[in-house]
Amino acid sequence: MSTPFLPYGRQSLDEADIAAVVEVLKSDFLTQGPAISRFERAVADWCGAKHGIALANGTATLHCAAKALGLGHGDVLWTSPITFVASANAGRYCGAKVDFVDVDAGTACMSVERLAEKLRQAEKNGTLPKVVVPVHFAGQSCDMPQIHALGQKYGFRILEDAAHALGGDYLGERIGNCRWSDAASHSFHPVKIVTSGEGGMITTNDDELAWRIGTLRTHGITRDADRMIGESDGPWYYQQLELGFNYRMTDIQAALGASQMAKLDAFAVRRRQIADLYDQALAGMPLRPLARDTQGVSGWHLYMIRLNLEEILPLTRRQVFERLRGLGIGVNVHYIPVHLQPDYLKLGFKQGDFPEAEKYYEECITLPMFPAMNDADVARVRDALAKALNL
Repeated sequence: MSTPFLPYGRQSLDEADIAAVVEVLKSDFLTQGPAISRFERAVADWCGAKHGIALANGTATLHCAAKALGLGHGDVLWTSPITFVASANAGRYCGAKVDFVDVDAGTACMSVERLAEKLRQAEKNGTLPKVVVPVHFAGQSCDMPQIHALGQKYGFRILEDAAHALGGDYLGERIGNCRWSDAASHSFHPVKIVTSGEGGMITTNDDELAWRIGTLRTHGITRDADRMIGESDGPWYYQQLELGFNYRMTDIQAALGASQMAKLDAFAVRRRQIADLYDQALAGMPLRPLARDTQGVSGWHLYMIRLNLEEILPLTRRQVFERLRGLGIGVNVHYIPVHLQPDYLKLGFKQGDFPEAEKYYEECITLPMFPAMNDADVARVRDALAKALNL
């Protein structure tokens, strides 16, 4: 019998999740019904934020939030080069220019030192960003108090990309509570910490920002007579106040997401246990995990290793990756630096622009991490790594 393939991430669903979806399928609402508000409240309450606004996916949350923060033509958005392309694309969707801030050598999160240096230069050049998007990479928070302090000094808005981080905390407060930001973006893709199939959410404490994001997700339309221009024609009446989008989540998705939220704490505990097991199992190998910031607890969306390439010569990262795949370990790479994507090279970015991000990419491999993994799965990954590295 062949050994089953162990993916890098996988949803964890149970009968309660299935029942929640079936209940919606039997109800009067498949979209824009009561399950949406239940899911929004569950996420906002868990994070400790005032508002949750559900959208179709994580990319939609970034786009709508950036637009609601006033980002537009002639403006600039900065984010990390080590992220999925959506973090940067959101700025371009708004007609803004995009630039990047290099990452910390240990955590691969946005470097506060590089951010401060870049801001000082941008102030001299008159090119300060309007929005900065710190990415809580692999589940670990960026240094948000320091980024917030820089935002106050230089006048930019802050949109946290927390797609990896639900279930984590920083300085004793839950990631997504928006204490040090205008808003936080969450993703519920199946490999994330909880899933709604596809889906995303913005958390925020800003009433006006929440209202505008909620309007933008539905074509820019309101049915609120107090928000309309002039008088309403009657109960049927609505107005499009600006050009918005169809970025709505369905009740089917929201029901699944709300059911999953009931298991978030248990998922987070198990992910932390798996991370600790990996730390112990991989000790002494020619590799290193991401540095852990002792001021917070990661949501552990991903468990990353960086190969000590000089110690494994003549092996290359690609050879190690392919050997692991051949042994049934579904490793991946997160991420190719955004500035090296062909579409971004056309904008003038080039190799060497963000050296820490590029060095990280050359060395990184993503190991399997999901709550249904057992201790034997971690041992299997360790043994496969030892074999792939000729240890």
